[in-house]
Amino acid sequence: MHTDKNIIYQNFKINKIDRNKENGHNSLVVWFTGLSGSGKSTIANALQNKLFTDKIHCFTLDGDNTRLGINSDLDFTDLGKKENIRRVAEICKLMNDAGIVVIASFISPFVEDRMQAKAIIGPENFIEVFVDCPIEVCESRDVKGLYAKARNNEIKNFTGISSPFEVPLHPEIHVKSNLQSIEDCVKQIDQLLKEKLKLNEL
Repeated sequence: MHTDKNIIYQNFKINKIDRNKENGHNSLVVWFTGLSGSGKSTIANALQNKLFTDKIHCFTLDGDNTRLGINSDLDFTDLGKKENIRRVAEICKLMNDAGIVVIASFISPFVEDRMQAKAIIGPENFIEVFVDCPIEVCESRDVKGLYAKARNNEIKNFTGISSPFEVPLHPEIHVKSNLQSIEDCVKQIDQLLKEKLKLNEL
């Protein structure tokens, strides 16, 4: 993507470190990836409730919600999916700099796009959570009937059916939503976050 050479990044006196100190915790991005119906949004919602209860400044970005707003102009081709994730990553970076723990719940099927998101946000601020679930279980949970429509060719480029999902090779956290309860998944994620959210002792 082209950037005008006349555009210069503007630094401000108050920065991410200042906001983290004010909030009493570090800010980072918890990036959920997995098939539609794997339980990403459900687990993300439960994690947000846990963090909010623990007085952590947090916000959840969800695939459907962003598709209804800032990304409503994008289609579901590979290029559309790529741009969807790039925009979301840029939003995550801004919110992260604002001192917020961002919970991002997106299918994000391609390794390359997740790596780009990690690079935009910063590897030190990015925690990848793979919500693993067999596709047959995802289909059985599909209250919106999207898988059935995809199998009937009513939906094109549907991840897991007519478009691939590239499994994360080295996620920081790997939960299996068909074998673990929502509570156990949240506990597993929260245990890692507790250390990551601690401010460095000066």
